[in-house]
Amino acid sequence: MAGDFSDPDALLPIPGGSIALRDARSESTRDVSLTPFWLGRTQVTAATWRAVMDDAGTSPLAASVPAHPVTWFDAVQWCNAASALAGYAPAYSVSGREVGWDVSADGYRLPTEAEWEWAARAGTVTPIYGPLSAIAWTALDEVEGPQPVAGKAGNSFGLFDMIGNVWEWCWDYADTARYGDYRSLRGAGWDDPSWSARASVRRGSAPDAVLEDVGFRMARGAVGDAGSHAAQGWSADADRHRAAIKGPLPVGWTPLRSLL
Repeated sequence: MAGDFSDPDALLPIPGGSIALRDARSESTRDVSLTPFWLGRTQVTAATWRAVMDDAGTSPLAASVPAHPVTWFDAVQWCNAASALAGYAPAYSVSGREVGWDVSADGYRLPTEAEWEWAARAGTVTPIYGPLSAIAWTALDEVEGPQPVAGKAGNSFGLFDMIGNVWEWCWDYADTARYGDYRSLRGAGWDDPSWSARASVRRGSAPDAVLEDVGFRMARGAVGDAGSHAAQGWSADADRHRAAIKGPLPVGWTPLRSLL
């Protein structure tokens, strides 16, 4: 591994707070209280990816563009590798396709959906934190791929490209009843229309899917006690309860039976 990875100025402290998250399928809303955590000022760039994974010269991506395409599993492995280089406790245990999160670890990790949306909104309650053309690379710009990070205005937390450029993986499952082991994506990408580029919009995909408009943003910080299976709006029990759907399944639904 490369030994020159460091994170000065790469992460910013995000204050704790409370956010209401809406579930479109169940048409329900839940309030989530968050403790403070750290989040990447930008999406993980190609240069930062290479500094950890030591694959300099194997990628044609410019140093300052977001690393892409990145699978969810790739992002998890990168987070653990970055933690090892920086001397932090790894956040994830990995066994095949099974990934566990130690919420007491201080290492790098993916944000939960609640953390991501709270950070993206940065105190606002509107769909976007500024005029879309000023804050986000989207279809309105007619670009042909992801652009260098921090090229447009940031939000009041000092975070850039929370909307647009590339979609960002989150820790959470998208919907364990309907989409099996799909994980959540937030933020929209460089070729998405304006209706998709909003703080509340979510998308899901398989954790091993290779998608050209997908990258990630690193979070860091212990947010729970050792052995806990819930933190920052996520709960393993809620995932299990949701997967335990009874009766005839709607066409196309694939509950995640490994949780049961």
